[in-house]
Amino acid sequence: MRAIVINGYGGPEQLIIKELPEPTPEPGQVVIEVKAFGLNHAETYMRKGLWGDVAKVTGIECVGVVKADSDGRFAEGQQVIAIMGGMGRVINGSYAEYTRLPSTNVVAVDSTLPWHELTAIPECYATAWACLFGNLDLKRGQTLLIRGATSALGQAALNIAAHAGARVIATTRSPERLVKLESLGAETALVDAHDLSRRVRDSHPAGIDAVLDLVGNSTLLDSLAMVRRHGRVCQAGFLGGLSPLESFNPLLQVPSGVHFSFFGSFVFGTPEFPLSDIPFQEIVDRATNGVYQAKPARTFMFDEIRDAHRLMESNQANGKIVVKVASA
Repeated sequence: MRAIVINGYGGPEQLIIKELPEPTPEPGQVVIEVKAFGLNHAETYMRKGLWGDVAKVTGIECVGVVKADSDGRFAEGQQVIAIMGGMGRVINGSYAEYTRLPSTNVVAVDSTLPWHELTAIPECYATAWACLFGNLDLKRGQTLLIRGATSALGQAALNIAAHAGARVIATTRSPERLVKLESLGAETALVDAHDLSRRVRDSHPAGIDAVLDLVGNSTLLDSLAMVRRHGRVCQAGFLGGLSPLESFNPLLQVPSGVHFSFFGSFVFGTPEFPLSDIPFQEIVDRATNGVYQAKPARTFMFDEIRDAHRLMESNQANGKIVVKVASA
């Protein structure tokens, strides 16, 4: 089979296409014929060697059909989506014509969406759903701020939160993207800057209910400063980089009564975070019906993977980047 391999840590030029043996089924695992896969910022860090364990074949999500399941949980040819389960980290991931991963990280779906559109859903919408209704316990009528809302994950969260009846404030660093955020359901769209919490407090003196921070450590303290007592902040991204907070002191810098948590999608498929918690079929149906605007921003072919990674790192995609496998 063809697979995209990390030849050595570095830039996109380190991604090369090689022939590798096709994976064979093992107990508790499913072999998937990959039709398309989505790109994630985590994979650029894996490619650079900045993400701990990294497999030769990266990629943390895909859509396709079941090739083999030794346990008989899935039928051959069944349409599935797959996320995480160690893909790209401790086992070869989805940047290949076939991949093998634990059955706990595979979900059957029924969809008429083209493969490249379906693959814009799994990782982003699962993570957004878990953050909004798990960590943030979002309720209808509450005010939520999404920081980094033009990212693929941010747009998924905006779609879900607006449909759920939340009043969404969405931020971007690019003024020209404000209209896009409003079209996705944001009640207010703001340009992100160092004084964002002050501007939010000016319009919401008591503080807002929740913040989903996808920028990361560089904006965390400012995000904590804009929520009310018993409000919630969830960090689930690192668009601003992986650099840690300097001299972070929770005793002095975390407001009293504010709930702060982190969500990482690598927990999906574990006993504590089963994929059954995520209503994938409902999400796919809403995307199919246009309730969620989940179409990919850019679609590349398998042999264009370097260009796809360059676009990812430029932060100019304005949404989800997906890659079609040639046979799709």
